[in-house]
Amino acid sequence: MKNQEDYKKAGEISIKVKEYAKELIKPDMPLLEIAQKIERKIEELGGIPAFPVNLSINDVAAHYHPTLQDETKASGLLKVDIGVHINGFIADTAFSIDLTPDNQHKELIKASEQALENAISILNKNPTLNEIGKEIQETIESKGFSPIVNLSGHGLEEYNLHSGITIPNYANNNENKLDDDNAYAIEPFATTGEGKIYEGPSSNIYSVIELKNTRNQTARKILDYVWDKYQMLPFSLREMQEKFGPMTRLALRELEQIKAIHNYPQLIEKSHKPVSQAEHTIIKTKDNIIVTT
Repeated sequence: MKNQEDYKKAGEISIKVKEYAKELIKPDMPLLEIAQKIERKIEELGGIPAFPVNLSINDVAAHYHPTLQDETKASGLLKVDIGVHINGFIADTAFSIDLTPDNQHKELIKASEQALENAISILNKNPTLNEIGKEIQETIESKGFSPIVNLSGHGLEEYNLHSGITIPNYANNNENKLDDDNAYAIEPFATTGEGKIYEGPSSNIYSVIELKNTRNQTARKILDYVWDKYQMLPFSLREMQEKFGPMTRLALRELEQIKAIHNYPQLIEKSHKPVSQAEHTIIKTKDNIIVTT
């Protein structure tokens, strides 16, 4: 398959970065510091972030990244979602960490991790999407929790984080199968709540929709920089603030208005209950399943 080596290299970097992040993160550590250090580590190891590291607390299931002014501290049930790309070929992986003094989310974390493990264990049988979703759902429900039904795993392609196929976290009667010679991210989310998310305020994460002309000089520089480094992969307000200074917010607002970029919302659990997440990237070949992360 095309660029299997790049997928694997991105995966190797992501494994090292996950280990680093697990050592690094402590209760009450500023999310800003965590984000900067994780992304610096990705680049030190020869990768490029495939998206801004998601640091989502408690009922925020996904899509939170701190700004430069952000004073939020790590607490509760923290999801750490890390992406690495090599030449646009992506490793997407996530883990959850319990920062409560009494480790109260331990079982919830186990539920999403076990669901991920069980889903990967049946892939050699070439299951339907329905069967993968059913495996995830049954694992999470057997532990007394709910899967989040409107979040899913996804196909990965060059510079494309959510391509084509979605991999459900529940039995959805979809009889299609995963194609050979493709990369996929499988990511179960488990919650003590209702099991649905809604779109909340801005996550401080953006991506380019279309390269457009703008008179705003900072906006032009941002577009050039982002396209060169990420193309249509997501980027953060924070990185642009570090690079382009105080005019960044205004420039991004203008790029949004002309529909050159898209702003991602935070994804919040409907009943405001904590959410855990586990995720691996896999490559499906004709003969086997390779877990790259």
